[in-house]
Amino acid sequence: MSKERRRKADPARSLALLWRTREPASRGAGPGLSVDRIVRTAIEIADAEGIDALTMRRVSEALGVGTMSVYTYVPGKAELLDVMVDAVLGDLPRPADVPGGWRGRLERIARDNLALYRSHPWLVRAETTRPVLGPNVLAKYDYELHAVADIGLDDVEMDAVLTLVLGHAKSAARAALDVAELERETGMTDDQWWQTHGPWLQKFMTAGSFPLAARVGTAAGMAHGAAYGPDHAFEFGLQRVLDGISVVVAERAAGEPERGKTL
Repeated sequence: MSKERRRKADPARSLALLWRTREPASRGAGPGLSVDRIVRTAIEIADAEGIDALTMRRVSEALGVGTMSVYTYVPGKAELLDVMVDAVLGDLPRPADVPGGWRGRLERIARDNLALYRSHPWLVRAETTRPVLGPNVLAKYDYELHAVADIGLDDVEMDAVLTLVLGHAKSAARAALDVAELERETGMTDDQWWQTHGPWLQKFMTAGSFPLAARVGTAAGMAHGAAYGPDHAFEFGLQRVLDGISVVVAERAAGEPERGKTL
């Protein structure tokens, strides 16, 4: 899907849609039809049925109009996905006052982004390393940069810190999505899987050459009720990410240069 977007998306047409520089009159294209209505309908479909079910025909059916009417407003699925991404990112909360200093602000950002991915699982697949340069994406980036704007980092470091925190949230969301998809495909929950496999893991590994793996694997499995705990991984990882950032912040406060750079 992401390869298809990179190959077919037209930047000029996407930007025109994102910033609403051109939008045809609704006459002849269906009553009340607009880019916003099309995008929100597409989001509802992707949320309920998954991104693979999203087609221009499926959107037109949900709207009760002809497919060509939708194409009057949105030139294709690739451009539609760009606007969908920008739209849902605009739904993120932007509280003015978050307690806990920079660490509290970054923690809130990570949690809010994870919650957004969980509300819109398709977003994990729709986003690429080349950001959608829409108004909501830029507003989100500006807001989140303010979390670290006054802690002594230079501009590149601020961007890197934000990228690190957001990357952790997206990675956790992707892992949780994998768990959900596996459960749906196999018809077996993680807890059911562990109840079946846990005793065998302990039996074979303890009796064999991997007593450490048996002990740790069993302890982790019992703690999570599964071979992997997405929530635990997110919480543990987030605190370690923030711990690492605190080292950099402390170094800058002490006037130390970035490691690896010469004065």
